[in-house]
Amino acid sequence: MTATDDIRTTADLRSRVAELHAAREQIRSGPSTAATEQQHARGKLTVHERLAMLLDEGSFREIEQFRRHRATGFGLEDRRPHTDGVVTGWGTIDGRTVFVYAHDFRIFGGSLGEAHATKIHKVMDLAESAGAPLISLSDGAGARIQEGVTALAGYGGIFRRNVRASGVVPQISVMLGPCAGGATYSPALTDYVFMVRDIAQMYITGPDVVSAVTGEEITHEELGGAEVHATESGAGAFVYDDEESCFADVRHLVSLLPSNNREQPPVAPTADPPDRATPSLLDIVPADTTRAYDMRDVIAEVVDDGDLFEVHANWATNIVCGLARLDGHTVGIVANQPASLAGVLDIHASEKAARFVSTCDSFSIPLVTLVDVPGFLPGGDQERGGIIRHGAKLLYAYCAATVPRVQLILRKAYGGAYIVMDSRSIGADLSLAWPTNEIAVMGAEAAANVVFRREIAAAPDPEIARAQRIKQYRNDLMHPYYAAEAGLVDDVIDPSDTRAVLVDALSMLRAKRAELPVRKHGNPPT
Repeated sequence: MTATDDIRTTADLRSRVAELHAAREQIRSGPSTAATEQQHARGKLTVHERLAMLLDEGSFREIEQFRRHRATGFGLEDRRPHTDGVVTGWGTIDGRTVFVYAHDFRIFGGSLGEAHATKIHKVMDLAESAGAPLISLSDGAGARIQEGVTALAGYGGIFRRNVRASGVVPQISVMLGPCAGGATYSPALTDYVFMVRDIAQMYITGPDVVSAVTGEEITHEELGGAEVHATESGAGAFVYDDEESCFADVRHLVSLLPSNNREQPPVAPTADPPDRATPSLLDIVPADTTRAYDMRDVIAEVVDDGDLFEVHANWATNIVCGLARLDGHTVGIVANQPASLAGVLDIHASEKAARFVSTCDSFSIPLVTLVDVPGFLPGGDQERGGIIRHGAKLLYAYCAATVPRVQLILRKAYGGAYIVMDSRSIGADLSLAWPTNEIAVMGAEAAANVVFRREIAAAPDPEIARAQRIKQYRNDLMHPYYAAEAGLVDDVIDPSDTRAVLVDALSMLRAKRAELPVRKHGNPPT
């Protein structure tokens, strides 16, 4: 090779590199300026604007950027844009690797075809292999009709990988546009679903089909908007007014979770002293068990810096579930909420808490259960709706959990609900109680009416007799130390010491190891 040939080769390589960068920039900018303007007109960010907001600056590494579909017919052979409507790759959040796939609504409406699905399969496989969280940014119109059954098969591959990765790496779905038909089952299979109001919808059948089949006239928002799923269906765990605040909380959630099921959750430094006293709890919680209070105020006093990341905050509000930190370590909080339905357990509360307990157990997050529960919600609707079956889900989740588990009984804990809320009898490592605790089969009034029914009825003054027997039952079987005397409560503590005691207990349990029987899997109630 002569000197001239070497210069020519170098110049040719440099020109090829320039072409590469130009091609990448063109692909990144999208199919057209008009398409980008339409995306913004819908109140939505473009795919790369979203990735820049979600990930650490400059950390995203895209793969299969030049991928194109190979389908023919219906004019597809003349429309073969790069990326095929989905951007895939990895980046970092606070320096930790995460994998992402994000629909680009500007290309085929973000619809899923064979090439599109194959890209998603690839990044899902990488997330599982690398042991890192998987985040999907959903803004797609469902299966690409022109590609027929191959598009449907693509969804099958996604669902299978969702299930395979369940409990292995955290899976987070962020709904930023339409999600209809079979596509909705992927977010339903993931651990957490975020939704943005006005732009995100999820439904099996759209308003037009509903109208044609049932005659019901309903809007996209009424059928499957963020508010519906956050408050009624329970399909949306978090809901936001804008994408920026949504992505900020996705980042916060990732900071609380381990990268995979073989790691412990990250520990964050805190200036909140582990032995900080909590005397304000004496004023927050009334001793009178019939008076309501907000359990979130109790949690805020106990956890680091008062920060609770509540899950499903607007659904099944009679129970509170959320992630927090105690002495820098992530914990899962499950707590009855006396401010809503007196904190009873019902169908939705049982489902919500069961799912949360199971997720925490999957990712080695210790559980703290705060108990103030009058029982299960009575009534024909609950019984016919399957409260036995759904309540058993929460019972199963706790019994199956092998992470450190601490129960704290604040006030009342009656009947089967006491057992289900992680009692010692179902495997809690420690059961603690305040001196206001009342643990019994039922409240004193109801118990006296059953046990002393005939005696009360025969008394000269039934009301006086009833009052005497209620007092007797409460003094004999419901005093604060009865369960402790029976060994079912490990200690009765001063509420002012709650934070310090919980921190100390969880520190002791951090090295807990549990052995499970050999089996393929359990068979939880459905």
